[in-house]
Amino acid sequence: MNKQVTDRRTLGVNFNTEGTATLLFWIPEANTVAVRFNQHEFPLLRAERGYWNLTTNVLQPGTNYEVIIDGKAFPDIYSLCQPNGVHGISLAIKLSDYQWTDNSWSNPPLDDYLIYEIHTGTFTPEGTFNGIIQKLDHLKTLGITAIELMPVAQFPGERNWGYDGVFPFSVQQSYGAAGGLQQLVDACHAKGLAVILDVVFNHIGPEGNYLGQYGPYFTDKYKTPWGDAINFDDAGCDEVRRYFLENALMWFRDFHIDALRLDAVHAIKDFSPKHFLKELKELVDELEQLTGGTNHLIIECDLNDHRFIDPLPDNGYGMNAQWTDEFHHALRVCAGEKKQGYYSDFDGLDSLKATYDHAYVYHGQYSAQRRKSFGTDPSENPGKQFIVFSQNHDQVGNRMLGERSGALYSFEMQKLLAAAVMISPFIPMLFMGEEYSEPNPFLYFVSHSDPELISAVSKGRKAEFAAFHHEGDVPDPQAETTFLNSKLQWDKLDHTPHQTMYKYYQALIRLRKTHPALRISDRKNIQTVAHTDKGTLIIIRSGGGLQLHCILNFSGQKQSFSLPGSNPGAQLIFNSAASDWNGPSNHFEPLPAGSIITLPPESILIFEQHV
Repeated sequence: MNKQVTDRRTLGVNFNTEGTATLLFWIPEANTVAVRFNQHEFPLLRAERGYWNLTTNVLQPGTNYEVIIDGKAFPDIYSLCQPNGVHGISLAIKLSDYQWTDNSWSNPPLDDYLIYEIHTGTFTPEGTFNGIIQKLDHLKTLGITAIELMPVAQFPGERNWGYDGVFPFSVQQSYGAAGGLQQLVDACHAKGLAVILDVVFNHIGPEGNYLGQYGPYFTDKYKTPWGDAINFDDAGCDEVRRYFLENALMWFRDFHIDALRLDAVHAIKDFSPKHFLKELKELVDELEQLTGGTNHLIIECDLNDHRFIDPLPDNGYGMNAQWTDEFHHALRVCAGEKKQGYYSDFDGLDSLKATYDHAYVYHGQYSAQRRKSFGTDPSENPGKQFIVFSQNHDQVGNRMLGERSGALYSFEMQKLLAAAVMISPFIPMLFMGEEYSEPNPFLYFVSHSDPELISAVSKGRKAEFAAFHHEGDVPDPQAETTFLNSKLQWDKLDHTPHQTMYKYYQALIRLRKTHPALRISDRKNIQTVAHTDKGTLIIIRSGGGLQLHCILNFSGQKQSFSLPGSNPGAQLIFNSAASDWNGPSNHFEPLPAGSIITLPPESILIFEQHV
């Protein structure tokens, strides 16, 4: 790819400063290509490598159009706007028309990210970008520094998690379309909040997927959970790669997005000499030099391979950070989750200790579930490259009944899980609503229009949970009630115990952001001790001349403990069991090292000492 791809969007319909439209489509097997608008067809000229182009002053922003390939009409797969959905006509828009007010904004370093994951449709009653804007003060008061939006690329209907998107360049119409997303990002920056956008480059959804009508966007060389893989290394792959690379650059350049979260990159099948992710990182670096800004690339990856997050000079792919599901799995087993499915590989406290020590639980050991040795050792990768959480959209929504932690665990255990995330040397992430123990589920929902697809999704969901029939019926993904039952209940914030939980999260986040031993992501300066017989874990963090002893009790009983350390005057600075948080209230005076303390069940006590 050349630098022009970095400078500006070149694919699809674009407008220069004078208002002239340039059209560029890759349709290598077509005999004729035209665009139809204003009841006229305008033929495109064949160019090299299967491209077709046109420059015209007739097509203007705000005009509906469609692409005619060998006489048959299709929506534009490069479309920036699909006002009538995935099967409807495309709308030409000019992204540069938006007047940004964030000139003074500077994307914070990853060390300062404290992430809050949002599904736009269920976060507010409105289910729109504007609805999110109305809640930014809530997030700011909570202490959040970055929001992460689940995918917003145009999907079928108005109800979807977003991973069924089929127009990667077009922002979901029901959320507020491109202009609404630009306004949201602008508003976030005005509040001091970074914006992460979840994008899907490993598959395209089943309904409204017209990419195959344009060219070889898919290959049967590899299979993924969603069918044929996207073509990143087979014949025609250069132009397919360009499609997705331009998409990533568009979000950074034209929407001022601060970071992308790339979904399931282990399903990006690419054996090219230069992996797609490495090429993406090189172009993002180039973009940063052109704009003077900073953009982060975050991945979801199931391979425990630090090559993905190693810097380019170290022969890595250069991704800035990754989600760390193994922390979640180990934490949930500590909280009492049954060791079945993907939890079967985790041994509670020992596995949780391993995540604090190594980031990956499996960093070369034998995995019984996978039946092979698994993982690499990321000992040289800093803590800021790992994002940890006690729940997220996947781990909640992929349960049959979509239960959040608020429906699964006691009030005290929920507080302990939150603290386990916040005291880690990694980047913390919350899932929307957890800060006040939202009781509503987050279910799997869709709004397809194809009856056969609707039936297949429903049957597939039932088959997936056939062994759990004793827990009740599987909620119908297509039913609007499934979607509505997944919306947050903001009125809960005015009542106990939800208001108490919110204040607890505020205090916990404040401690995370202000204490010198917790602010740093130094993985070298952490000690861990697991007492599996007691169900307790000790995490020692140091910084700024202070040492924190974080003692976590996952058991349902009180546990007596000798306070570690050699200096007198240990002071309790945080107590999840305090009466302020509806706990059984424990107060401690400054204690000499070696003092015996009693941990309440399902609690964390944090002691501070000078060193």
